[in-house]
Amino acid sequence: MERVYYMVKIAVIPVGGEAVRLRPLTVETSKAMVRILNRPLVELSILHLAQQGVEEFYFGVRGYHNYRDIYDYFREGGWLYERYGRKVRIRYMPRVETRGNAEAVLATLEYYDIAEPVLVVQGDNIFKLDIQDMYRFHSSHKAFITIALKEEAGNLSEFGVAAVGEDMRILKFVEKPKRREEAPSNLVNTGLYILSEDFRSFFKGEVGQKLYREGKMDFGGDVIPACIETGLPVYGYVTSGYWFDVGTPERYLKAVRFLLRHLPPEELEAEEIAPQIYAQGTSERSKSLKAKIREDIVNNAIRVEGPVLIGRHVQIGGGAYLRESVVDNYVIIGEKTAVEESVVMDRTYVGSGVSIKRSIIGRHVYIGDGAVVEDSVVADNAYVGEGAQLKNVRVWPHKTVERGVKLEGFSLV
Repeated sequence: MERVYYMVKIAVIPVGGEAVRLRPLTVETSKAMVRILNRPLVELSILHLAQQGVEEFYFGVRGYHNYRDIYDYFREGGWLYERYGRKVRIRYMPRVETRGNAEAVLATLEYYDIAEPVLVVQGDNIFKLDIQDMYRFHSSHKAFITIALKEEAGNLSEFGVAAVGEDMRILKFVEKPKRREEAPSNLVNTGLYILSEDFRSFFKGEVGQKLYREGKMDFGGDVIPACIETGLPVYGYVTSGYWFDVGTPERYLKAVRFLLRHLPPEELEAEEIAPQIYAQGTSERSKSLKAKIREDIVNNAIRVEGPVLIGRHVQIGGGAYLRESVVDNYVIIGEKTAVEESVVMDRTYVGSGVSIKRSIIGRHVYIGDGAVVEDSVVADNAYVGEGAQLKNVRVWPHKTVERGVKLEGFSLV
């Protein structure tokens, strides 16, 4: 008797590779654990799915930094219930060398003997998706794979692009078309998949075995096109919710700006202390610091133009100016410093008279008085000396920019 599934309860999150495009933030940090909105990136996905009934999460994790960062933070997931009221279980792929995200998923399904529909989520995606509605679509069409598709008006060369029939069956799939005319539509692959319970059996057949032998185990580049060519029912589900591939610093900042404008305070885990000014923290010390920030805004001692998210235990000096930015926990911002359209991660010290624009400042960074940082990324534990000027610069972790140095269009590796 065929077993009937009514909802998806399992998600697999493949995390591998070195996330080169997001460097220097990912030199020593898993891309899934890069902080965004004062939390690890992948935590947003886990919470979003847990709220929709997903109970088990499996990380198909490869590489030392990926495993260390993810396991040390999430462990088995029990603390998520205490913090968010969501009872989930988190497990990990055993240490095997995989050659693509599809192999990471396959190895996880095989090891844990999972033989039911699963959701596949990419570790560097942020999205809003009705997963159970997508599963109803998947089930009603008896799909082998269902891909969440998103209409994209811009550059299609960085995505997989699908052509669909009237019933949304995918007829053609082109991975990263080099020219616009090679793209069969404007529907791009989000990297969010529902796999049927028979997914493992594909790799026992001739086509799947050939892909496996040749190491062609990437979903977009190899497995999905092969399934379509073989005649397996692969369908597209067009999602209207937001979706961001946070694969580059530019996309990271774009996602931050969007989320700041569209997420309610409860999803930011923050209190709105002034119009579009959100501050986090529930301890007595946090509350007193929030009260001071609110008072300073009212009295014009500091100027803040929203949307802005301020983390726990943040100290902001007099005359400072914040606009459309995120300031993480335990950050110290000096007097008359401006932070605009930027992210400053936790435990960073920013001196007085500093200007930060359209930039990402990593964790535990020191930025000296009078420094200027524009269109740049400064990675964890770096040091930027007094009066230094960085424009379109990438600073690797632990590196030092001496005082007064001027750099433009440069990577300090």
